[in-house]
Amino acid sequence: MIELRRLFKSFKHALHGIVVVFRSEQNFRIQVAAALVVFFFALWFRVRYEEWIILLFLTGAVLILELVNSILERIVDTFKPRIHPVVKDVKDIMAAAVLIASLIALTVGVIIFYEPIALLVGSL
Repeated sequence: MIELRRLFKSFKHALHGIVVVFRSEQNFRIQVAAALVVFFFALWFRVRYEEWIILLFLTGAVLILELVNSILERIVDTFKPRIHPVVKDVKDIMAAAVLIASLIALTVGVIIFYEPIALLVGSL
């Protein structure tokens, strides 16, 4: 049986984690702001249902990867606070994963929003 008290406590911890990352990680704040802009334009341009799914999936993937990146950085810094070449490589590789996901999301966003923006600009 589900214990509501434990469930709410789990949600409280998860929200606290989001707040911690939001306060401490500039890139996460930028990505959240970009997501809000994307969702605003998706509503404004009335993108199709399938496009919404893609936008939500890619936005979620980028934000989740940024959370994982923050977790990994904190764990690695705990064990090797000084920049060791391997620690640096691990951090750089994780940052690269976030960058690649962000670039893919940006590319898909351009594809989805190209036509409505072109129509809007053309009608001005």
